[in-house]
Amino acid sequence: MAAVSWKEVLLLTTLVVACYWNSLSCGFVFDDVSAILDNKDLRPTTPLRNLFLNDFWGTPMVEERSHKSYRPLTVLTFRLNYLMSELSPSSYHLFNIVLHVAACLLFLHVCRLFLDHTSGLMAALLFAVHPIHTEAVTGVVGRAELLSSIFLLAAFLAYTKSTSANHSIVWSPIALTVVLVAAATLCKEQGITVVGICCVYEVFVAQGFTLPVLLNTLRQALRGKGTFPYGVLQMLLKLIVLVISTLLLVIVRVQVIQSQLPVFTRFDNPAAVSPTPTRQLTFNYLLPVNAWLLLNPSELCCDWTMGTIPLVESALDQRNLATLVFYVLLGLLAYRSITCSHSSAKTVIMALSLIVLPFIPASNLFFPVGFVVAERVLYVPSMGFCVLVAHGFKMVSNKGYLRKMSWLMIGVLLTTHAVKTFNRNWDWESEYTLFMSALKVNKNNAKLWNNVGHALENQNNYAKALRYFLQATSVQPDDIGAHMNVGRTYKNLNKSKEAEDAYLVAKSLMPQIIPGKKYATRVAPNHLNVYINLANLIRSDESRLEEADQLYRQAISMRPDFKQAYISRGELLLKMNKLTEARDAYLRALELDRSNADLWYNLAIVHIEMKEPSEALRTFEQALQLSPRHKLALFNSALLMQESGDSKFWPEANRRFLAYIEEEPNDANGYFNLGMLAMDAEENAAAERWMHKAIALQTGFRSALFNLALLYSQSRRELDALPVLDELLRHHPEHIKGLILKGDILMNHKKDTAGAKACFQKILKMDPGNVQGKHNLCVVYFEERDLPRAERCLEETLKLAPHEEYVRRHLNIVRGKIAAMSAAGQPLVEEKPKMEEEEARPSTHVEKDARKSPRKIDLPELDGAQPHRRTAVKSSEQTNEMEQKRAAALKRLEEIERILSGD
Repeated sequence: MAAVSWKEVLLLTTLVVACYWNSLSCGFVFDDVSAILDNKDLRPTTPLRNLFLNDFWGTPMVEERSHKSYRPLTVLTFRLNYLMSELSPSSYHLFNIVLHVAACLLFLHVCRLFLDHTSGLMAALLFAVHPIHTEAVTGVVGRAELLSSIFLLAAFLAYTKSTSANHSIVWSPIALTVVLVAAATLCKEQGITVVGICCVYEVFVAQGFTLPVLLNTLRQALRGKGTFPYGVLQMLLKLIVLVISTLLLVIVRVQVIQSQLPVFTRFDNPAAVSPTPTRQLTFNYLLPVNAWLLLNPSELCCDWTMGTIPLVESALDQRNLATLVFYVLLGLLAYRSITCSHSSAKTVIMALSLIVLPFIPASNLFFPVGFVVAERVLYVPSMGFCVLVAHGFKMVSNKGYLRKMSWLMIGVLLTTHAVKTFNRNWDWESEYTLFMSALKVNKNNAKLWNNVGHALENQNNYAKALRYFLQATSVQPDDIGAHMNVGRTYKNLNKSKEAEDAYLVAKSLMPQIIPGKKYATRVAPNHLNVYINLANLIRSDESRLEEADQLYRQAISMRPDFKQAYISRGELLLKMNKLTEARDAYLRALELDRSNADLWYNLAIVHIEMKEPSEALRTFEQALQLSPRHKLALFNSALLMQESGDSKFWPEANRRFLAYIEEEPNDANGYFNLGMLAMDAEENAAAERWMHKAIALQTGFRSALFNLALLYSQSRRELDALPVLDELLRHHPEHIKGLILKGDILMNHKKDTAGAKACFQKILKMDPGNVQGKHNLCVVYFEERDLPRAERCLEETLKLAPHEEYVRRHLNIVRGKIAAMSAAGQPLVEEKPKMEEEEARPSTHVEKDARKSPRKIDLPELDGAQPHRRTAVKSSEQTNEMEQKRAAALKRLEEIERILSGD
């Protein structure tokens, strides 16, 4: 095998970079969203062992909804990308370009085994620029193909060194081959097919057998007319080792997928659920379709599912001629290559093995897969195609009169392919550009119309998205997902009636349950979301809560392992105040997924509603163990600790509030609750600082303004409180507590009786039955020495609160004073004298405003646990604190009595 020179390395690297540098500006599109953006296995907080328990998309392999694509080594490289640059798309695309360069260089090494120096380089150059590879290289999820191909080529190159110069077996390359085969398989399933390529190489290249010679040798040995040659025995021994290793890998793979094939719908692969002979005719027709994509990659499409390729339903369909021609040509090439012994035959047989064997898992011929055609699975088969093209170039260029023409043709081919690849990369820039380019190729695929709609929906262009979703339902009227998309978009456009109608159409297309019989139909998990979406829509109507619950239970009856149904039902039951049932729903969901932090959080909310704070706190801890930066768990667990009244929890509560504002630096509620915690701890300077930050972030923040004013008042900084109260009342003129506090400050510190009187009168205008405001107004009348009016005021107050003894005592005091003044002949209404330090004060018992929870998050339409919101819950300790405050207020009232009783 000729070595690869540094010039060739530089040439291939430069060519790949020239073709793919513009992919660095592409984002995450199509399957990248599920594999990268939505895949928790990439996050450092997820244990590494999860990579070996979950599928390529982060779904546990044990779940039926799992795609069963087990590629932990590929996901590991995504995780490395995340560690380096988190979710920066350019780093992921750069990694793919580097892998494609590595694959090209390894492929050049392989070509040198069967082709001369020039034609081998031509094959590698064509492979480097072939447009069919854009999906594998520019699409981030195509990394599975790249990695698997690299290990596949490396395994094959290792195997070629398993025979020494004296024709004995060298076991170390074979052991390395087995390891590399396992690695290739852990990157993508087709990696295991390299074992078949090694077998073809061993029989027809390394041993030099042709089919006639091999059959004759076996015939002679079986008839006892001779023994197996030593070389044949060595070959059989090596092949047995490879086959046993392969079987072990297959057994492990079957165990990993729980002996279950993934669930695909008829929309993903219509032929897979078609009857005989439609299924067979269609799947066989797909072979020439894939071959044509290699020959003429002019019209590429990211999605070939649904109606892209109409079913071949009859043997009279003209497309069967393409199938026949394909099999004839393939058969002739295979026959010539295995019956002839010259070097050209060996090149062809190896090229065919590279084309056929890696394509078998994706061919649909032996088991259905989740697509009709996928360009990225042609990455390895294109290697064999490039070898055939380069071999043909070699044969033609050897003919003198065609030499210049062959060089011209190969030059044109490389140039056009490079330009096509470069331009095709721009299609992958965004989901909108990708799916619009696909619609130019095929307008009969409802999934493409749906995906353009999704791209527009992500831009909040709902009206335009709706047009594409409606077109999808027109192209494929029985597409459940399309009707669900229509319903969701109508909901986003606030057209609830139209949304419900669309969901009902989707629901009518679902398989119906037969009462009394076990439901056995396998349903795509995403289609079950029609029940969730419809229930989420109608449960906004309080009169239809039971109807929504019935929909959730129907989804559960169809799929008892449907986690999202339990989650959504738990939310509904919590809303219906059926706390025990809500708890049971969440516990059932946790049986299906104990690693979901949102589920633990929601369960904690249920425990709070059930007045089980200790259990709630323990459940919050479970959520935070799984997701230490879970924002809502941080906030509400800190709030629960604060409300416990136990000061030993305050440092941890403070730490969690601080962690929360790191995650949500623009949420004023986090700073406000830090201020409340500081007030509880009597750290006034810190409390003042946090309250100011909260007010700066949220103008007119009602609770923060009032509690800051209260803080100033309690710190004997009443005059500082007045501008804060003015701002509070400017934004919230109906704030009764603020008016009471302002009236108190004006009366006792500004000596502004008229201002205080205006505050208390405003309270009574808004709430005529407010006892505290009424009583304080009575005190103002007393301050004004209008005793008859003070008497009438207190009589009215006593009617409002006949059980309040302090009102009765004050009334008696005023009446006594009136009687004394009447007996002395003094006027009952006097001009107000100069006020002294110990003059009467109004009652100012006010409580701190309640702690604030973070803003509400809307219920999602589709999968995912939705965290509940919560408000403050008064604990027994907090109640005791309120009683202490009430006692302090009564003590203050006693001062008023003393003043009223005085001269």
